[in-house]
Amino acid sequence: MGRDRYDNKKPVSMAVETAVETTIRDALKNTYMNILLLGSGGREHALAWKMAQSPLCTQLFIAPGNGGTEAYGINVPINVNDFQALEELVTQEAINLIVVGPEDPLVNGVYDYFLARGVPVIGPSAQAAQLEGSKAFSKKFMSRHAIPSAGYAEFTKDNYETGRDYISRHSLPVVLKADGLAAGKGVIICHNHKEALQVFADMLLDAQFGEASSRVVVEEFLDGIELSVFALTDGKEYQIIGHAKDYKRIGEGDTGPNTGGMGCVSPVPFAEGDFMQKVITRIIGPTINGLLEEGLVYKGFVFFGLINVGGEPFVIEYNCRLGDPETEVVLPRLKTDLVALMLSIQNGNLRQMEVEIDPRAAATVMLVSGGYPGDYQKGFAIHIPDSVKNAATINVFHAGTKIEGSKQLVTNGGRVIAVTAIADSIQEAAALAKEHAAQITFEGAIFRKDIGYEFEG
Repeated sequence: MGRDRYDNKKPVSMAVETAVETTIRDALKNTYMNILLLGSGGREHALAWKMAQSPLCTQLFIAPGNGGTEAYGINVPINVNDFQALEELVTQEAINLIVVGPEDPLVNGVYDYFLARGVPVIGPSAQAAQLEGSKAFSKKFMSRHAIPSAGYAEFTKDNYETGRDYISRHSLPVVLKADGLAAGKGVIICHNHKEALQVFADMLLDAQFGEASSRVVVEEFLDGIELSVFALTDGKEYQIIGHAKDYKRIGEGDTGPNTGGMGCVSPVPFAEGDFMQKVITRIIGPTINGLLEEGLVYKGFVFFGLINVGGEPFVIEYNCRLGDPETEVVLPRLKTDLVALMLSIQNGNLRQMEVEIDPRAAATVMLVSGGYPGDYQKGFAIHIPDSVKNAATINVFHAGTKIEGSKQLVTNGGRVIAVTAIADSIQEAAALAKEHAAQITFEGAIFRKDIGYEFEG
């Protein structure tokens, strides 16, 4: 089993440093370590930034990358789900390790594809990736292993009328989830039965989310504070690498429609001590044991989407990769060599590795395009002043950007730039992030000015 504690303020001991150095030294017996990172968002920029710091990383390739990732490696214009083209790149560039950012290629079997070709991948097998790829699969998994989660039922067109009756009698609010991947839009909280029945029909009968909503999970609503805990696992052992709280809604005070994430803070003040011990004992441990018992091959990141209900942790969802924008606050606080941790998964010594985390706080503010999460335009010039680029405790992670023409950085998505600050407290970090975000300009740029508001004062 993984470590029985999580202390993000504990300094690394000499013995721990030796374990890390041993992993690095063993890996450096190879003359090179070429790594391929899949993805193009702020998460991938943060991963590229972190992995490029490792002496283990000889050359980093990013497919397809963005306007910021090329500072740490070579961007390659290949779609993350084009496994054949990726294989050609892996062969041509003698790639030793593949690190997967987004969920789609994991659910589509990128781990299995390259396992058959002898190339290690940081991520789960396609079967294990169903923990994220299918809400029904994950709920059944949690039920089998007595992992606390909301009560639920699942329905298809075959039992549509039964589902309508179930929803009509369900307590409010009620949560409806498309079973499959729906780009973060497939979860809807309904506050009256009429709305819930309409959403149910939209999902099942009108295929609102395509194949993803051919099955709908209906859940009880849990009232509490959400947070995410991140771990690395080899399918037997695990190491926790951080926790964070993100802000999904577009408007200040958590108003307006959901987005992919408008900002994030780490650590979460209440996610220590007894609460974290409950998370480890009731959720993380049983999850990793469940993977092992069921023969689910898993060698990568686990995202535990949790909610604190009166001091008791419940699982809202699993993700089979790092989150975005959570990665942008978790990795700047991670002091341990990330590539060494990834290699320890492959080498079987994850248990011997110790994770050192900066005791300071991190906050990230996301600059987004005008109109997001609805319709928005792309191609606007971005200006990032030197006062931001050169700030000692600031990281600028690109999300929706690209380089055009004569090296002009332009917008290329809804979420454009994540500005992350490190400081002694969440309040100070959030203030610094907002101060520097305000100096970055592009047409229509907006950002939330209340990230971390619950932890002020």
